[in-house]
Formats: sequence, structure tokens, C-alpha cells
Amino acid sequence: MLPGAPAEGGGLGGQLTPSTVNRILMEFLVYVGRTLVVCYPVYLTGYLGLSVSWVLLCMMLLTWWKKNRRGKDVRIGTAIEFVDQETRVISEELIKTLNMATWVHFPEVEKVHWLNKILLQAWPFFGMFMEKLLKEKIQPAIRLSSPALKTFTFTKVHFGHIPLRITGMKVYTDEVDAREVVLDMNISYEGDVDIDTEVKPPITAGVKGLKFQGMLRVILEPLIGDAPLVGGVTFFFIRRPTLEINWTGMTNLLDSPVFSQLSEGTIMDIIASLMVLPNRMCIPLIDQVKVDQMRFPLPRGVVRVHLLEARDLLAKDTYMMGLVKGKSDPYAVMRVGNRQFKSKTVKEDLHPRWNEVYEFVVHEAPGQELEVELFDEDTDKDDFLGRYNLDFGEVKREKEMDQWFPLDGVQNGEVHMKLQWLSLQTDQSLLTESSDGCACAMLALYLDNASNLPKDQSEFTHHHKHGKHSKEARLTRRTANPNSFVEFSIDDQVQKSKVVYASKDPVWEEGFTFFVHNLKNQQLNVEVKEHEKKTLLGVLSLPLSRLLSASNMTLDQRFLLERSGANSQIKMKASLRILTMEKPPPKLILTPPPQPEPQPLQTATADHAPSTPSPPAAPCTPAPASSQAPASSRAPPDNSSNGFHGDYTPRRHGSFLALDSRQTAAAATPRMRRFDSHSLLSENSIASSRFDLSEGAGPYPEAIMNHQGSFGEIQLTVRYATLRNKLMVLVNSCRNLFRCSDTGSDAYVRLYLLPDQSWRHRKRTQVKTRTLNPVFNDKFEFDVSLEEAQTRRLDVAVKNNRMFHTRERKEIGMVLIELSQLDVVKGVTEWYELTLPGLKKSN
Repeated sequence: MLPGAPAEGGGLGGQLTPSTVNRILMEFLVYVGRTLVVCYPVYLTGYLGLSVSWVLLCMMLLTWWKKNRRGKDVRIGTAIEFVDQETRVISEELIKTLNMATWVHFPEVEKVHWLNKILLQAWPFFGMFMEKLLKEKIQPAIRLSSPALKTFTFTKVHFGHIPLRITGMKVYTDEVDAREVVLDMNISYEGDVDIDTEVKPPITAGVKGLKFQGMLRVILEPLIGDAPLVGGVTFFFIRRPTLEINWTGMTNLLDSPVFSQLSEGTIMDIIASLMVLPNRMCIPLIDQVKVDQMRFPLPRGVVRVHLLEARDLLAKDTYMMGLVKGKSDPYAVMRVGNRQFKSKTVKEDLHPRWNEVYEFVVHEAPGQELEVELFDEDTDKDDFLGRYNLDFGEVKREKEMDQWFPLDGVQNGEVHMKLQWLSLQTDQSLLTESSDGCACAMLALYLDNASNLPKDQSEFTHHHKHGKHSKEARLTRRTANPNSFVEFSIDDQVQKSKVVYASKDPVWEEGFTFFVHNLKNQQLNVEVKEHEKKTLLGVLSLPLSRLLSASNMTLDQRFLLERSGANSQIKMKASLRILTMEKPPPKLILTPPPQPEPQPLQTATADHAPSTPSPPAAPCTPAPASSQAPASSRAPPDNSSNGFHGDYTPRRHGSFLALDSRQTAAAATPRMRRFDSHSLLSENSIASSRFDLSEGAGPYPEAIMNHQGSFGEIQLTVRYATLRNKLMVLVNSCRNLFRCSDTGSDAYVRLYLLPDQSWRHRKRTQVKTRTLNPVFNDKFEFDVSLEEAQTRRLDVAVKNNRMFHTRERKEIGMVLIELSQLDVVKGVTEWYELTLPGLKKSN
């Protein structure tokens, strides 16, 4: 479907589907029925000759009942939302009430009271600098921007006595180059600024007070061995900051809700064109540093985002005046900085599939984020379905991510994306053009300046026709210099520069990036245009294949403009880079230290077991199969990320897997019995299995033994309530559980806080019947101190509720969580993969 085409059935000219016709008829019938219900009592009252006071009394009672009912529903809804999202609600209220700084929420962010003291002392001098900047630089630019502003003047500039505050600072040293230091500063300004201007007598305007918040990144590079130790300072905003302005004078009109967003948005666009990525402000401190390299360095890389699908989205569409719930028409909006894409809309589907690919240039990683928002498309206002933000630093580290991401801001919903990190190379042998529409290279442009531009098109057309200036051409010599901008295009990719007013030698100093799909056939088209009339002042065509033979795939020179003046030139720098997909880093397998041999079992069935200790089914640390086994026979642990020996992976954890040596032991003793009352094994065994190697109990069902793949996942929230001295465990939900019957599984969750393993310490949820994606939302509390909780392990098992007479095992999956590896004070919500001891996970 074309972007401008109406949706099917959405207009009078479109073909109506049967479902649309039925929906319209039902809504019409309901409307007629409600009208009759309201009008018939009025008619009946007049027919019977009753007083109209009865009608008014009934209407008053109905209004009173609706008002009370609405208030009651709001109170109940607020209470339920608070219970369901207690942590988020309390955090948001604390932030609003106390206005807490960033370092309160993020331990890696530092307090900088000393820097705020410096700003307080230097603030009057900053005001003097800004007054000079506004009057000497900004005021002339405003006067040249429009004939109506020729007399624009700053009559008063005062930045008040309240300085800018830095609420937190984070320093990057490990994830950046060795010759640079990266600082992230959270800036907050709520000042008493007072600026008055005179637009045109007697029209005045001004600003009295503003609020400004954002995160400013400062880069000190390159670090050198001579004074001043730093070659230059670069600063910019990674994301657009927020701005609120209190207008005065004639601009008081802009304080109204209708105009405030328009005016503040326009100012933010100006700030973004100067200081929001990819734009930067640079201050060179030594002569050897080039300003163009500081302001517009080559990007860090490119991220290719595959928007695949979503699931379990909220149903926002309703029928029959809200009586019948429908589905949603979801679409996704993906945003990185000022670059934004919108996906196609999938009609009436809570599990949509898009299968679309987008590419984003990454200038800072970590720092830049991918913002994904899902909406339900409606005719009036689109409904919000959730959002997710992902830092590109994670993609750069992992190289490739293919997983489900939970949506924030809604009760349920997930989006499935595949992200790939593409590095920038200059090796032509790595060039691979794809047929699926993905880019094979990236072109980075730096537009510096132009010289000797003609004042208008007639200046060079008359010169070419007559060989000398005609009378009309001589008369136009006194016209003002051109207001020019540059338009770049590669096929359907078009980007424009800013406008430089009244200059034959304009200076732009801007950077641009383009994706290249076919190096042999594509070319860069450059057009210098006049701003108001959009007439051409010069053109240039640059085949991209020319860059392949250039040194370092870069051309940095002045180019002669065609269809322009005799000496009209444009200076720019073009760099071509090949996009190369990097392989994910290999997972490290850490060999744990040998563990002491477990003690022999002291059980009622000791006469059936040998004197040597029995190997556990799936211990959290490898143990030898027997005391005589050589060290070389120990198998390395599986590379899971459940908090035992695997690498930690954000937002997703794995579970423990059985080792080959333990599988051999388990295979040798296929008959096992489960004891849920007390642990009968040594401390090296896993409490979630607790098997005694004796006769009499059946093994896993054949369906589980032959299952290839995952047994499902469970989402848990673990946090410690310091005020109550309790460990809180919230069992949220499970997904993609193993199917135990044709109707699904009757699942519940059992918990132990090890080493407590008795029935008294056993916690379990309610049973959710006939589902593979149960939602529990059950909360459990454990009375332990914070120090003790950080030494415990949480044993979680998901089970199928079986009949008492059956001898089949009821475990669906298990996971063991080391609380020492979690930040329980801050709270952690994660998905954990379920496995079963003694069963090797299939690849």
C-alpha cells in the first residue's frame, strides 16, 4: 500500500469488507436503541399526563449515579495500578516530589558539588559572554533572516542569579579510545533569565524564566603529551533536550497551549541543528587539531535493525460503543536522534508480523539509543501500545542480538527484533552488494564552503550568451548577495544544508551521511540553490565509483561548479566506507576450581547405595563423578548466563544445564525418587532437583526425554525492601512452556530460598490451567537480612499440576538464581530460561 493511499474500507471510495459493514450496522442499531431508551420515558410521561418534574428527578438521579460510579471506578483503578506497579509508581512520585538527582538512581553517576560551586562563581561572567554573543552574533543573523526583522534589537540581556546545575556526571574510560575521555553530564537549569527585545517599534517581546534539561556529552580528545594535555573539547546532546519558556511582551500569546509547543519546538530545532547529534560544538586548544575532524568525525558504525514481529499486544479497538472489545491495528515508530521511520500498519492483529529492515548511522556507542514505540492506528488519535529503548552500546558489544524485548509503559506486550552491528572498512575486497535492498557502503560528506557564487541565475546565463554583461545584467550588479543552500541527493535520498544569507562565499560547515546500494551506478548530485526563488546557482555530479580509486576512499578538495560562475567552486570532503558485518565475540568458558568431595548420603535407603558419594543430577558447580576420577574427565560447564559460571547477558538469563559426566551418572541410575520435604543430598546438590538414587519412581515422561528445544521461560522480579527487612520475590509470568497435554499445561511455580528446604519454607503460586503462557503476579516475602539474602540462592521450579495417583514426574523446568550476583536493593526484573537436570539442552 502506498503511504498516501487510504486504508481498505476506510473511505467512501474504498471497498467495504463484510466485517466493516457488520460493525457499522451494529453501532447504528445500538445508537438507535439508546435513543429510544432515552426518548420513550419522556413520551410516556407526557402521554400519561405526569409532571415534567419526574423526568428532571430521574435525570438528576442518573447523573448523580454516573458521577459516583465514575469516581469509584477511578479510585479502584488507581489502587489496582498502584499494587501492580508499586515500584514504578513510588519511584516516579519520589522523583516529582523530591526532584532527586541522577546519582541517586544510578550508582555509576557521580555527584559534582565542586563543579556546581564553580558554575555559581562564574555565572555572572557567563551572562556577560552570552550578552556579547546575542548582540554581536545572533542579532545580525536575525536581521538578515527576514526583511520584517531589519530593526530587531536585544534591549536587555540578563541571565539572572540562578546558575546552571549539573545533577550527575558519568565518566567513560574503559569503553572508549585510549586517547580520549568521555563525560556525560546531566544538566538542569530553572533560572530567572530576563531578556527583552524590540522587534519593530512599538512591538516588544521577551523571555522571563525558562526550564532546560538534557544530557550533555563532553569529549576531551586527543590526549597529548604537551600542555594543555588535551587537543580539543567537543560537546553535544545525544538526545534532544526539553525546554519550557515563559514569554513576555507580545510573545505572551506563545504561552497558550496552542502556540507553546510550536514556539518551543522551533527553538529546539535550532538547538538540534547546532548541538544534537550528528551536530557538535568544538573548541580546538592546539593548532594541529582540525576543526572539521572534531565536528564531524566518521561514525562509529551502522546498526541494521530487523523489525520482525510483536506479540501479546493490548487490544485498543472497541465496537458497539465500547461494549465489545476488538483488536488493534499496530504499527511501529523507530527513532534514533532526528532520524525516524514508520512501519506498515497490520490490520486487526495482536501478534503482527512486519519483517522490515531499517539502517541507522551510529555516532556514539554507548550513548545513542534506539527508541521503538508501538501505536494502534485510529482515525482520530493513535493509541499507545508500548515502547522500548535500547542502547547501541549493547549492540556494539554483542555484534548481533536476536531476541524478544518487553514493552515498557503497558501491562503486556513484546517486540521481536534482530540487530546487527556493521563496522566501517576501507578494504574493497569486503564489498558485497546485496539484492534485498540493504546498503553495502556508507558515504560521509563534510560540506565546508563555496566561493564566487553568482548573485542569481541571470549573472552567468547572460555571460554565456553574449560574452559580456548586457544592460540588464549590469543593472543587477547592485542586488544583494545570494541566500544560498546546498541540496545533496543519491537517487531518492535527499538532504539539505542550512541557509547562509547574503554571501557570495558562504560557509556551511555541516556533515551528512548517505547509504549506498550500488557503487558502480549511483552518483552524488550536488545543487547549490537560491533560498527564496529556488533557482540553481551551480551543480556538480560525482560518481561514487571515483572514490574507490582515491586514497583511503576519500576526496578532500575544491570542486568546480557547472552551470555557475567562471570561478565558482565548492569545497567538501567525501569519504566512502564499506559496511562489514562482524561476528559475535566467542563466549568464554571459565573452568571453576575443583570442589571438595561431597559426604556420603545418610538416608533410609543407604543399604541400596554405595559408600562413595552419589553425583548430583545438575549441580551448580562441577563435581567429580567419583573420588578416583581424573581431573581431565571433568567436563567444562555449559555457557549459560544464569548467574553461576556463564557470562552475564543483560535482560535475559539462561538456566543451568547438566554436564556430560553427570549425564553418564544419571543414565547409569535411571530410576530416581523425589523428596520435597527435606534435602537428603549433600550441599553440592541442587535443591530444585533433590533426587535420591533409589528404586521405585519413574523417570521423565518420554515426551520430555524426546523434546528438542526450550522448556520455556519465567519472569521474576527480585528486590529487597530495606524498610521492612524482607526479600520480595514477584513471580510475574511464564511464556512458551512445554506442552504437557493437548489443552496446554496446568502450571504453577514452587520456590525455596536455599538452604531452607522444608515444607515450612516452601512457597507456591496458584495453578493456571490450560495455558502455555500463564500470568501469576504472585508476591512472596522472605524474612532475611540484606547481608544474609546476598549469600542465599533462590530455587525456582515450574510444575504441571498432576493427579495424585499418577507416577509421572510433573516438573516442566527449573532455574537456580545466585542472589549475590543481583542488585537486590535496586531490584531486578529478568527472564530466565527453564531446563531440567539430567537432560542436555539441544542446540
